[in-house]
Amino acid sequence: MDAWALRQNADAIVAIMLLAGVAALCASVTLLWPIDPLRGTLTATFKPPLTVVGGQLHPLGTDQLGRDLLSRLARGTAISLGIVVVAAAISVVLGTALGMVAGYFGGWVDIVVMRAVDIQLAIPFILLILLIVAVIGPGLSNMIIVLGVTGWAVFARVARAKTLEIRELEYIEASRAIGMSRGAIIRRHVLPNIVGPQTVLLTLDLPRLIILEASIGFLGLGVQPPTPTLGNLIGEGRSFMLLADWLVLYPGIAIGALVIGCNLLGDWLVRRADGRTA
Repeated sequence: MDAWALRQNADAIVAIMLLAGVAALCASVTLLWPIDPLRGTLTATFKPPLTVVGGQLHPLGTDQLGRDLLSRLARGTAISLGIVVVAAAISVVLGTALGMVAGYFGGWVDIVVMRAVDIQLAIPFILLILLIVAVIGPGLSNMIIVLGVTGWAVFARVARAKTLEIRELEYIEASRAIGMSRGAIIRRHVLPNIVGPQTVLLTLDLPRLIILEASIGFLGLGVQPPTPTLGNLIGEGRSFMLLADWLVLYPGIAIGALVIGCNLLGDWLVRRADGRTA
């Protein structure tokens, strides 16, 4: 790769390095690190990074209950990423399906779907999510459902706009002329043309989901302790910031790496889609 291509793809390289680093940390620590993230030792509370207690090294220190922060960070990052990825998949599938149906069929179907999109986008996401979580209760499955069903609107808009463009093309008219059903046309001709734009949009939407999941966990309305997530790790550590700043620092770095990595990857995909890079 020449210097120009390297500069043009620098965002992708940095993004892959950040995301791969976080993924490697989660996988390696979860599989190989011997310390249980849920068990603590009261004699090992608030130990700073690189402290050895009872012959066991704690690279990132321990928390207020003597639990190893490295194992908790890896477990919490994996859980948070799992929530975000599944919720994003729900949003993409739901939004794309509704957007294609609205764009292709038009009429009252289009009106109903797009008014639902307008209502969804008119309500601040964080307030809506907090309201729903407060009503149905916190928990892993509830968090996934709430993030998934409140994030579909932007995908529906993009899918509808692309479908309106595609349905007027000549090969779609030819498909209708030979008697192909509407469902078959949407599945075989419309959907493949929407996958690319929706993938780009997904990478740009993931940082929002990461921040939302962490915010809800920080407020105590997400996955409940002692199960760690990035948000509740920061929420638990905020009371001890002056005594043990590493409890907030390292989860914050993990969130920052994920958000920056997804943003850089999304920016690179946008430029690739616009044809501005090699």
